[in-house]
Amino acid sequence: MLSTSSVSAKAKIPSLRAIVRSRSKAFVRSLPLFPSLSTVLKYRLRLGLLAAASPIRRASRIIGAMTIDLSAISNVATEPGELPDKMTAWVIREEREGEPIDAFQLEEVDTPEPAAFEVVVRVMSAGVNFNNVWAALGKPVSVFRSGDHPEFGHHIGGSDASGIVWKVGPGVTRWKPGDEVVVHCNQASYEDVEVHGLDPMAAPSQKIWGYETTWGSFAQFTKVQAQQLLPKPAALSWEEAASYGLTYFTAYRMLLDRAKLQSGHRVLIWGAAGGLGVFATQLVKAAGGQSVGVVSSEGKGELIKQLGATDYIDRREFAGMMRTGNETPEEEKERFAVSRAFAKRVKEILGDAPDIVFEHVGMATFPTSVYTVKPFGKVIICGATSGFTLDFDVRYLWMRQKEIIGSHFANAWECTKANQLIDDGLIKPVLWKTMGFEDVAQAHQLMHENKHAGKIAVLVGAEEENLGRSGETPAEPPAIRAEVGA
Repeated sequence: MLSTSSVSAKAKIPSLRAIVRSRSKAFVRSLPLFPSLSTVLKYRLRLGLLAAASPIRRASRIIGAMTIDLSAISNVATEPGELPDKMTAWVIREEREGEPIDAFQLEEVDTPEPAAFEVVVRVMSAGVNFNNVWAALGKPVSVFRSGDHPEFGHHIGGSDASGIVWKVGPGVTRWKPGDEVVVHCNQASYEDVEVHGLDPMAAPSQKIWGYETTWGSFAQFTKVQAQQLLPKPAALSWEEAASYGLTYFTAYRMLLDRAKLQSGHRVLIWGAAGGLGVFATQLVKAAGGQSVGVVSSEGKGELIKQLGATDYIDRREFAGMMRTGNETPEEEKERFAVSRAFAKRVKEILGDAPDIVFEHVGMATFPTSVYTVKPFGKVIICGATSGFTLDFDVRYLWMRQKEIIGSHFANAWECTKANQLIDDGLIKPVLWKTMGFEDVAQAHQLMHENKHAGKIAVLVGAEEENLGRSGETPAEPPAIRAEVGA
């Protein structure tokens, strides 16, 4: 296995001096004459230059004693059914955990062979999620203690993908080389009894592929369990098909299976214009319910109305309801007054208090969620972006017999049902930006510094955007391109 070295001085990358010459002459004189690729990208990020097209798109990289031609990433020398000996991948190693722009490095590694009930997929496009920002940072815990990381000693991230089945392992009968697929990210051992009657999400071996395991989608090939494969929706391009799995399937399980969403239900959705919220909004509409979404701007409010929300609330109008956990008794009294005003607004928009509150914010919003949901209603939560230590007035829970329900990703059956809604055109992926394979580290740095404005997909085997569509052209675009965010 080869390790990564710096880019050769001959590689065609712009001079970092040229990038920042107008900013500070003294600073420029302090820079190396031939900076490494990671240094170039790091300073482009810090100087706000990432909006421009990548200057190193499909360039060559010097890896050890070999040159990796990124223009050849989309070319595979073997036919379906046969794997090349080596593949190019973005790799994180434990000794370089830190900023994503440094932790991710291109390497040439052995192509994995599929074992029993496994499939190797040629990746055409990969979706970017925050979990591999955590993997790069090594926080809150290092991924190298879990899954198959101790066996292979590397982390190839990526928990969303679209691609082509390239080779199947023993026992795989449903899929064959050449099939076009989407990959969901839940893995579990077939030997766990929970998989065969309870729920794969309850299995002791349950892990998220491409985060808690290696062989994710930021590579020419990825190795997955056969049960992770779903038919690629024909109307979607490769990048659109790679953009939705982790967030959409999570929202589907939360609402349809855990919270038992039904026609006529009223739903409050926090972060309605974010990665989870855009799908929650569409699911409520498709189920015949009403939703009100909490967003951070008027523009994002109009987006969720387009997706099916009854209306929206700009969270800035009720900023005082956000819980920090450090309030004095007087401050908590004032905060609760704002929460009551917020709950009143929700009721006015929906016609009654919500049957379901869609939660993933945590500390800042949870007390308001418990207060706002109607008696016998449900607060469904899958994350805690503002903090995981939750405190609230429990009297509003037990006296009004409300429920708090936890949820985590989805099982293969839920993913299959959700994916069919995409194929039927009832739910649309929402994609902000498509980047090149050479931009994987850059994309995660953008997310780490909160400089992204929605879902990012990365082209791998696909040479350009809008490839991979098949079948009849739908009357409406099958995906939405928009800037989103909570």
